[in-house]
Amino acid sequence: MRIDHVRLLVVNFAECFRFYRDVIGMKVLWGDENDSYASFVEDGQKTPNLAIHNRQLMTDALGTGNLPSEAAVQDRHMLIIGVEDVDATVARLQAMGVSFVLGPQDYPGWGYRGAFLRDPDGNLIELSGALAPEKWTEGLREAAKKYE
Repeated sequence: MRIDHVRLLVVNFAECFRFYRDVIGMKVLWGDENDSYASFVEDGQKTPNLAIHNRQLMTDALGTGNLPSEAAVQDRHMLIIGVEDVDATVARLQAMGVSFVLGPQDYPGWGYRGAFLRDPDGNLIELSGALAPEKWTEGLREAAKKYE
């Protein structure tokens, strides 16, 4: 078995479609903003990295319409989007009107620089770029040795 791709079940389908296509810059493999399903790829890829699906259609298929559709809970998943330059990407997205939950910060204990935003459906997204190992904590450098 292998994980094929991530599919987000969204309420705001058209807005999410435009967000992943126009803001994040993913190429559409299948669907359009008037559909109920769409898949996206990175340039040069032939298989989807991400798909979105109308949540109500999945609810109907699974028979879960009696369950609450929204609840105030902590995030349970997050999309990680790797970028070359976190700060430049944040600046570009902010110029497009994107709001950030948390701006760029170094996480030396985790080995990366990251910033956090949400898509139109509220899904948490991290923009992530590697920190040079010399910026890592000593503990992370030591832990990394067992994976060399």
